[in-house]
Amino acid sequence: MAKRQFSVFNCLNYIFLTLFGLSMIYPFIYILVYSLNDGKDSMMGALYFFPRKFTLDNYAEVFDNARIWQSYKITLFRTLLGTFLHVALCTLMAYALSKKSLPGRTFFTFYIFLPTIFSAGFIPYFITLQKLHLINSFWVYVIPMLFNFMHIVILRTFLQGIPEELEESARIDGYGDFQIFIRIILPLSGPVLATIALFIGVSHWNDWFSGAYYVSNKDLIPVQTLLQEMLTEAEALSSSMQRAAQQGGQTVNVNIEGATPESLRMALLVITVFPILCIYPFLQRYFVKGVMIGSVKG
Repeated sequence: MAKRQFSVFNCLNYIFLTLFGLSMIYPFIYILVYSLNDGKDSMMGALYFFPRKFTLDNYAEVFDNARIWQSYKITLFRTLLGTFLHVALCTLMAYALSKKSLPGRTFFTFYIFLPTIFSAGFIPYFITLQKLHLINSFWVYVIPMLFNFMHIVILRTFLQGIPEELEESARIDGYGDFQIFIRIILPLSGPVLATIALFIGVSHWNDWFSGAYYVSNKDLIPVQTLLQEMLTEAEALSSSMQRAAQQGGQTVNVNIEGATPESLRMALLVITVFPILCIYPFLQRYFVKGVMIGSVKG
């Protein structure tokens, strides 16, 4: 058995990768520490790795807020429903486009590819959503994100690598196209489906733009849009407090049982990131395998 050679390059490489990994992890540690520290005490700064004045008041305030719970439910529901419909429809289209015998196959490919190159702009897009009665509706989160050309290409490339003999033998047994798709294609497509689900799921979960510009109903605001609003309010409040301090005025007390807008924002940020951090480790092995298989034609 050959011994692993240890060189200066390997030593420097391990050190560099370790430092690089820590630099990626530290922002999450900082946010977690800030969310677990007393809000008034956090305004003094100098928080690095451990809370200086540990408290759960920030999380208590977040969970007691009915608006945050409503936003969280909207985000969770749109992510689950949007991911399922996106993966289902993209897989069906990719399966059809993977067949060389499909009439108009080149036309359909070009038809779904064209919008990825040319865009009419924000205003025509807004008018289109308005004409479709999607403005100020829950479905404005789901329907515009049903299709993605790159996801369809990845799925089609993967499906083209499945041996045709499997489908031919299934047809001999009397299976139709839909039965072949459900019983043969889908079970073999687990890695690439998990990859696409992760892509679109994270996109749904992190989307704040749709809620900020297409929805005015506070009951339909997703949690990321609410977080963005809290960030804007916290920055505006911080600026006003700094101006008041510079002018010698009195600062308004904004603390709520030890919590501040900044500490509440950190707690909400931890809550919004936590589900993705829990799900990603289980999908990581499918993610790497799906990207490699789906990006290279077999």
